[in-house]
Amino acid sequence: MLKKFISEGISRRDLFRVAGRYGLSSTLLGGAALAGPLTISRLAEAANSTYEKRFKTPAKHTLKFGASGFNERNLLIERAGCLEFVRDLEERSDGAVRIEFIGNNAICGQLNCVKKTQQGIVDMFAASTQNTAGGAPFYNVLDYAYQFPTRASEYHFLYHPASEKIFREPLRKQHKLQFLFSVCQLRGIQLGLKWKDKPDVTKIEELFGTKNRVTGTQLGRIAMQLLQLNPTPIAWSETLDGLKQGLIDGAETWSSAVAYANMSPVVSQVIDLRFFAGFEHTAMSLPVFDKLGSDLQDDVMESAYFTQALIQGAHEAALVNTVGHSVPQLPNTIFVKNGTRFIPLNDAERLKAAKICAPEFVPKPWEQWRERINGWAGGIDTYSEIHKIAREIPADTLVENVEPRRWWKV
Repeated sequence: MLKKFISEGISRRDLFRVAGRYGLSSTLLGGAALAGPLTISRLAEAANSTYEKRFKTPAKHTLKFGASGFNERNLLIERAGCLEFVRDLEERSDGAVRIEFIGNNAICGQLNCVKKTQQGIVDMFAASTQNTAGGAPFYNVLDYAYQFPTRASEYHFLYHPASEKIFREPLRKQHKLQFLFSVCQLRGIQLGLKWKDKPDVTKIEELFGTKNRVTGTQLGRIAMQLLQLNPTPIAWSETLDGLKQGLIDGAETWSSAVAYANMSPVVSQVIDLRFFAGFEHTAMSLPVFDKLGSDLQDDVMESAYFTQALIQGAHEAALVNTVGHSVPQLPNTIFVKNGTRFIPLNDAERLKAAKICAPEFVPKPWEQWRERINGWAGGIDTYSEIHKIAREIPADTLVENVEPRRWWKV
């Protein structure tokens, strides 16, 4: 969690002396807000200021936030909003809610954060919805192939009041989880080093027969099977070696995940297939949320709305300026520094892929899961409803132009 501080010349011993006095969360929040050269005195001053602000009144509720592999450094690459949410909620509630942020997989990881939240080990968590689907299968409702045409359409859905009935309410009923906010991306295939000296992949057929790592999503596997991408379950921690050594051709994930997880040195081509959703979300235990009382629940929702709107702009900027997810790629981005090529497939190729795997064109492979998900949602035709909402805005709508709305208010 504190690698950034150590890399900037502060000794581990001094760093933990500050953290021992003010706590890891106060040190992290204080240090993350500093600009310019970082010294032990500046870090201690920032940690002290943050500590005094956070502890000026007794907390009514202290919550553990298991943030899988996130820390203050990689949250500047994938702008998942975790620390901004912590800071805003603590201030908004005047210290009545205090959150202990535990990242770097120290208390839970991508595949088990949801279970540890349901078991009460942590009170809230951050992980991808696709990995979370392995333990909470209703999350698969987001993963139908080509359900979302753009990142803007994903944000539009999350802000939409109908997302309450279609998605959030069934999630509460089925898995006792309160969905708060999320980064929105679309998944592609990240090809490893065995593709470094090969030409850019510009045709979907060039990916047929490749072997690719898959996340926990069951519906994502259906899409990959139909596209002949040979989904192969591999632990995230082992994916880097697999891409480096050529044990797999690629991995299904999104650009900022490659960048924040330091996978760029072993990813040669980022194929922007956009074949299903990529949500890096934060959710809270519903029993914990219910215990807060109405006023603090309002604070949680307002902080979630604030964070969602912040992510919407900050993450789009980071994709271009930090990651290198653009054409042309900007100099000094993570992808450019590591020789990672970003390759946007054209609309015709993505339509070709959709006709191979999307439910609107090939419904039969999806029928069993679609019926199951619709049953969990109380009989709603979830795919049709989300597909329709995702197309309410023009296809060329920029993410920054999507209207933020408080989704829980009609």
